[in-house]
Amino acid sequence: MVLSVSGVLILGIIMFLFFRKDGLKPMHAIVCALFGFYLAGSAVAPSIRAGGNGLANLLGGINL
Repeated sequence: MVLSVSGVLILGIIMFLFFRKDGLKPMHAIVCALFGFYLAGSAVAPSIRAGGNGLANLLGGINL
């Protein structure tokens, strides 16, 4: 668990710096993909999934 959290933190910081300093390049996209895989395996994944589902339900309920 500690390795997952540190991996998520490090990759998150790297991802932020890549977006901030440069444009998104292929290497940056690989880091972002790795960040997603590590984040999906962390303890925060159920909360993120629930938030995504809630947002999808909210947007799906909008009648224009």
